[in-house]
Amino acid sequence: MTTIDWDAAAGSFDEEPDHGLLDPAVRDAWAGRLESWLPATRGDVLDLGCGTGSLSLLAAGQGHRVTAVDRSPKMAELARAKLAGTGAEVLVGDAGLPPVGERAFDVILARHVVWLLPDPAAALAHWFGLLKPGGRLVLIEGVWGGVGLSAARVTSLLAPHTERVHHEDLTGDPRLWGKEVDDERYALVARAEPPHRHTEVVDVHLILRRGPDVLLARRANTGYADGLLNMPSGHAEDGEDVREAMIREAAEEIGVVLDPDEVRVALVMQHRGPGGGARMGWFFVAEYDAEHPPRNAEPEKCSELDWFPLDALPDDMVAYCRAGLDGYRAGEHFMIHWHEDGDPIAHRPDGPSRAVALPPAAERTGRVHHIELWVPDLAGAERRWGWLLTRLGHLPYQRWADGRSWRRGESYVVVEQSPDLTAGHHDRRRPGLNHLAFHVADRATLDSLTAEAPAYGWRLLHPERHPYAGGDGHCAAYLEDEVGYEVELVVWAAPRP
Repeated sequence: MTTIDWDAAAGSFDEEPDHGLLDPAVRDAWAGRLESWLPATRGDVLDLGCGTGSLSLLAAGQGHRVTAVDRSPKMAELARAKLAGTGAEVLVGDAGLPPVGERAFDVILARHVVWLLPDPAAALAHWFGLLKPGGRLVLIEGVWGGVGLSAARVTSLLAPHTERVHHEDLTGDPRLWGKEVDDERYALVARAEPPHRHTEVVDVHLILRRGPDVLLARRANTGYADGLLNMPSGHAEDGEDVREAMIREAAEEIGVVLDPDEVRVALVMQHRGPGGGARMGWFFVAEYDAEHPPRNAEPEKCSELDWFPLDALPDDMVAYCRAGLDGYRAGEHFMIHWHEDGDPIAHRPDGPSRAVALPPAAERTGRVHHIELWVPDLAGAERRWGWLLTRLGHLPYQRWADGRSWRRGESYVVVEQSPDLTAGHHDRRRPGLNHLAFHVADRATLDSLTAEAPAYGWRLLHPERHPYAGGDGHCAAYLEDEVGYEVELVVWAAPRP
């Protein structure tokens, strides 16, 4: 098969049976890429649509056993001459159904071949059947002048066979083409999972907190969910536990070095993407360190990093990521998020929720079910308590003529303006409720809440001793609203410095 490349400058197709590799600089650039895609140890490589055998020659030069296939007898003869003395075998045949019998390969390599096949899906299925367990499929494709196959399209064709697909953008490397190009050129390296019982990919996700905010990254050039926001995340590799994987991914993606003691489990979620297989996601939470702020350590995969309020998340997020953060805010610890095949990857604010919370097996007896506060002015209470509870991670739960409630986990708080109310002010010094106390994550969150509180009808008590009015080992804020209710906001494990 003769490889056809689009020459954007000429506006026509140029036949390049040598892949342009006569240029030493271009050849060296491809040799470097090929070395990163092929196994480090000697393996069996099948080069489909090999043309004159230039990529086969590079693979053989790196120590691999090469079988090359092209349907053109002329191309195959040129390849045999080029590969003479390397031990490579050159066959004449169809790339979609290569004439290799029952042989199996460590790598199948195809450059600008898939888009020319009459049935790419069938060919890819057949190629996966030719790979050894753990083998890899290296596809070099693109879209030139409106023809070809996009990375997203080829990734979708690979989805029934594997979820381990690595995408590399080749457009931005002019050394590969001998010139600057501006069309879509890429490589996909897909791994064949060895046959075994049902397994699921294990994801790790980092909820990096900076007070009330959480860090999100915008995906770019990955071939999946590009343009959408998600948390720093990745897959656990062989031999890693999930905490090790999270620490590694944080260092690789945002340049943050986490100590194992800093990483806490927030949520475990089983997820199925639209048209894909199931995976298990571990969501970890860690606190922002001002001395070591995050940075975009993978600009080729991420177009921006930014902080967003946890209680006002943007809509342009990966649905899986958004469901995890919503569950975390609500105090959930175990969830299922199961897409239907027609669902979009992106979060839909007005779409059906696919998230289902799974209650833990802990004994419910004795746990707080709800707390109900009677208030003289429902509108004012909704403003004061709605702000506070929402900022503390509760979600709006119930709404009726005389009351409102906000829920976190299995417990909720009610404010109600009952017609049976006998007084217009709450005296916390009389027998009955004195105050409610809530955890907050850190000192930065406490300071933020204390600064915002007056605008929502709360005043700070004991300002002269704040934030240690409860003693040197107790960092907290004491707030009182306009009708006498008191809340205490306690920083988790934060003694006086």
